Amino acid sequence: MNKEITLQIGQVVKILRGRDADQYAVIVSIEDSKFVNIADGNKRKFDQAKKKNLVHLEPQPFISSEVVNSLQESGRVTNGKLRFAVSQFLSDKSNADQKGE
Repeated sequence: MNKEITLQIGQVVKILRGRDADQYAVIVSIEDSKFVNIADGNKRKFDQAKKKNLVHLEPQPFISSEVVNSLQESGRVTNGKLRFAVSQFLSDKSNADQKGE
């Protein structure tokens, strides 16, 4: 039951538990082996990132290079880039669902 999940900064995750359940967000920092900070740029801003347990998140196979580059260069990311990363993931996901992948 103890499965190792490798998460990266800039990766999109689906929230499974809590008030924001069934929504998507981006990992903006990694606290330790159990917790990460997530933000979506809309309801949850970068400055008020939410600390979440990894058990309550479902990692998605999408990493936003814009978010990663911004965090590496300045240590911050704009809320617009976070919103763009989530919307880009959702549009890619809907296109894949339409194709039947």
